[in-house]
Amino acid sequence: MARNSILGVFAKSPIKPLEKHIRLVTKCCNQLVPFFAAVTDEDWSTAGKIRTKVSKLERDADDLKRQIRLELPGGLFMPVDRADLLELLTQQDKIANRAKDIAGRMFGRKLTIPEPLQEQFIAYVARSVDAAEKAADAINELDDLLETGFRGREVELVSKMINQLDEIEDDTDGMQIKLRKELLTIEKELNCVDVMFLYQIIDWVGELADLAERVGARLEILLARK
Repeated sequence: MARNSILGVFAKSPIKPLEKHIRLVTKCCNQLVPFFAAVTDEDWSTAGKIRTKVSKLERDADDLKRQIRLELPGGLFMPVDRADLLELLTQQDKIANRAKDIAGRMFGRKLTIPEPLQEQFIAYVARSVDAAEKAADAINELDDLLETGFRGREVELVSKMINQLDEIEDDTDGMQIKLRKELLTIEKELNCVDVMFLYQIIDWVGELADLAERVGARLEILLARK
């Protein structure tokens, strides 16, 4: 995006670039669902193409993050504190970074998911992606919050979304515990190095939901200050 273009967006709303960023982040995370479907089929050609998409979307999000940091105005007339917006941006960007890490590690090692874990692992990935999408839904309400002066039904709606985000994160915690237990029961049958990386991937997928919840937590802090 050209400098004048992003300044034009900021002139209309300090929130719009943040919303654009979370949409890129969500697109990046969404690619993990077909990516892991390809991994379970050991279709590494398709997995590689999707991994490339993930990396491209992460770079796009990172570029936009840098532009926002440079161009986000400050001063007394900002409707939302600049530091709060930058902290939201940081948490959003970490979600895309982790999605890239997951796809890169899986593809780089041609790491497969053991057959007994595949079904619940795919569900775990999808639920973690749900968390990123719910965080995006909440961020996309920020403009309406500004219009209503952070009052009324819009605040209730966003608070409900944040509660739903917490519930999704709780779900992923439970799924992660179950997956780790299941992996423990079969790990002696697997390559020990692969087992180590599988535990790491399980943790990283859970981090997607944890990071999305942090976005919700930062938004909740912003609401509390109004």
